[in-house]
Parts: sequence; C-alpha cells; structure tokens
Amino acid sequence: MPDHPLLYYITDRNAFPGDESTGRRRLLHKIAEAARAGVDYIQLREKDLSTCELESLAREAVSVIREARQPASGPWPQAPALLINSRTDVALAVGADGVLLRSDDISPQEVRVIWGKSHVGTAALDCSAARSAATACATPIIGVSCHSPEEVDRAAENGGTFAVFAPVFEKKDAPDTRPAGLAMLRQACAVKIPVLALGGITLANAQTCLEAGAAGIAAIRLFQENDVAEIVRLLHAW
Repeated sequence: MPDHPLLYYITDRNAFPGDESTGRRRLLHKIAEAARAGVDYIQLREKDLSTCELESLAREAVSVIREARQPASGPWPQAPALLINSRTDVALAVGADGVLLRSDDISPQEVRVIWGKSHVGTAALDCSAARSAATACATPIIGVSCHSPEEVDRAAENGGTFAVFAPVFEKKDAPDTRPAGLAMLRQACAVKIPVLALGGITLANAQTCLEAGAAGIAAIRLFQENDVAEIVRLLHAW
C-alpha cells in the first residue's frame, strides 16, 4: 500500500444543480478547490461538450489551477496535472498536461508521436513561452481507462503512464454494471504500471483498494460532493 496514494478527481459539471452556466461556474470552483487541496490529477471528463465548448472550459480550468496554486500553498508545491478526456488535440491547444484515453482509443504511443510533432518549430521556446502560446511543452501524462487486467497490461506495453481501473465496486448510477471487485483489482495491480481504483469508491472502502495494491483513488462524487481538503487529508493519513 503506497504511503501517499495518488488522488484523481474526475469532473462532472452536470451533477451540479442548476443551469449550464451555474454548473460550469461551480465546476471551476471545485477544480480550484481540488488544486488547493493537493489532488494529483484532475480529469476534465465533460464528454457531452462540443470541441469548441470543451476547449473553452479547458482553458478556464488551466487558468484556475494555476491561480489556485500560485503562490503555492500548503504542503503541495506543485499544481495538479490536468488531463483532458480522450482529446489530445484539445489538451495540446490549451496547454494541459496530458490525456485520459479509453481502452479502445488511440494508443499512448500514438499520443506521444502527436505530442512530439506538435512541438516542431517550437524547440527554441522555453516552457513559459510555450505555455503562453497555449502549447504544452512537457512529456504528456497518459492515463488509460481499463476494465480488465488484460487491458491494464496492454496499456503498460503501449507506454501508458498509469491505468484507471473500473468499476471496482457497484455504482449507484449504474446498478446494472457488474463490478470487477477487489480480486480483479489485485490482479490488475500486479502489472508493472500504477493502477488507480475507480467506481463506487467511498471513504469506507478506499483503504481496501490500496491494500489490494492500487497506487491511488479516482472518483467523481467522493471529491465533488465533499470538502476536498478533508477528503485529501483523510486519504493521505492512510
């Protein structure tokens, strides 16, 4: 079990009450809260948005994360990594840190090639200049959404940074989806790539995921419906 589990907040603006404008505003507030609290990753998952809408929201997310962590506060001096759901083009356009890929998406290797090609002609720029031009300059962080140990193994072979394994437990909003369970999570964690547990994660069962070998916890509701700083404090205490 890791000393300090990786913490991964997945966004869902539609879960907030109110209209689109209210949901967007509350989501950005929660992203800033998560950044200040010290989560490691924030995944912008808003799959229903058009490319233009997603890019606009992603730019705002990049901005609020930087503002929330500058100057650095608390014991976490680095801002969380912002990952865009499945859209390498949007991630590059807004200067995000990487992407979260579906298991049937393009491979992590292909993402790295695209990421590298995007920097042709910008090699002379320093990182701050590149980011001011809305171009990410670091090696991308590439998570892969997986649902079996075999998919985790494939993600590792293809150069994924980590895997998000789901669903571990039964989800309230998807009762017909069969949970993988802790035994399957343990098998997935045997692969040589960090695995984050997702799906029905609560404070009551998170520790069992870490004991099964998970490198961290990924969640929507656990972070979005609670005081993020308190959740981080409790999970880091393990």
